Amino acid sequence: MQTLGIDIGGSGIKGALVDVEKGEMATKRHRIATPQPSTPEAVAAVVNDIVRHFDYQGPVGVTFPAIVAHGVTKTAANVDKLWIDAPAQTIFTEATGQPVYVLNDADAAGVAEMTFGAGRDLASGIVILLTFGTGIGSAIFHDRKLLPNTEFGHVPMPMKGLIAEHYCSDRIRKEEDLKWGPWGTRVDHYLALMELLFSPDVFIIGGGVSKKFNKFAPKFRRNAEVVVAQLLNEAGIVGAAMYAYEQMK
Repeated sequence: MQTLGIDIGGSGIKGALVDVEKGEMATKRHRIATPQPSTPEAVAAVVNDIVRHFDYQGPVGVTFPAIVAHGVTKTAANVDKLWIDAPAQTIFTEATGQPVYVLNDADAAGVAEMTFGAGRDLASGIVILLTFGTGIGSAIFHDRKLLPNTEFGHVPMPMKGLIAEHYCSDRIRKEEDLKWGPWGTRVDHYLALMELLFSPDVFIIGGGVSKKFNKFAPKFRRNAEVVVAQLLNEAGIVGAAMYAYEQMK
């Protein structure tokens, strides 16, 4: 069964058809830059362009970098503020003419990783997935059950005077021209805070930086195991498609 998954980020909107039974992308990704300003109307137009690109009809899963409650986006950290309390699910459904189901971006990536990726063999315990991109997304699982909409990228960093994603997101790495080693040290500071708060058994590191995991992972000094996401930056698309498929059952 192939289902369309679309992953909305602060810099790019990516989509692909996904074999939801195998957890694999069935087509190449189609990427369009996130419009600026990223208003609901502008983003919905891009989502429709991706649906049309694949000549697709059927359920569509869409991830969004925000708290999502019953299809409504409640926050807007890295997108236009007009998304706060916007009926995102209705907006995308009307724009595409297809049944659209919206969920938090990191939750989607986490579900995909726990089902088909780095967490598939973890039967119990606490697992935290963190995605590093324009911001920092998070998903936490206890005995494989998801606690949705955690948004740990917005926790304050003690002694730094910044929230986490303003200290060690991939956007900050690029803006400050940080080498992988110094950036990895910042990420380790953040993981230390997460470890203090939640005592996880495993961290899964995802997002685009996962391709360079070996360049910054040596800086980690955690008690928890730290592993790289196996679906890399495709996890959001896969998780979105999985979610839409489940909603249509």
